[in-house]
Amino acid sequence: QVQLVESGGGSVQPGDSLRLSCAASGGSFSTYAAAWFRQAPGKEREFVGAISRAGTVRDYGDSVKGRFRISRDNAQNTMWLQMNSLKPEDTAVYYCTAYVAVTGEVSSNVGRYRYWGQGTRVTVSS
Repeated sequence: QVQLVESGGGSVQPGDSLRLSCAASGGSFSTYAAAWFRQAPGKEREFVGAISRAGTVRDYGDSVKGRFRISRDNAQNTMWLQMNSLKPEDTAVYYCTAYVAVTGEVSSNVGRYRYWGQGTRVTVSS
């Protein structure tokens, strides 16, 4: 099974950019669809975006469309989340997650995801 470790979180100002990384180990990352979810204090876990096994299909939550971009490099066993034009409402703990998927498959359903990282905190504040 795959283990996931996020990094790259921090405190930034509104309008800034930040890039999160998710390093995978212990499995063949190319067999997993992967995604980012986030959870703000007192709120449910929210879908941010997902990417298919080969990176050919992407899906994003409405609140981040046009600002965030997911990418992956299976040779490096790594996925990234590039976050631009950050807003205070983007403040949350961001989680990397994955599940074994067929080619081209992505999902925004949190229940599909079996493997989770420990999360990395992003704070957007002036």
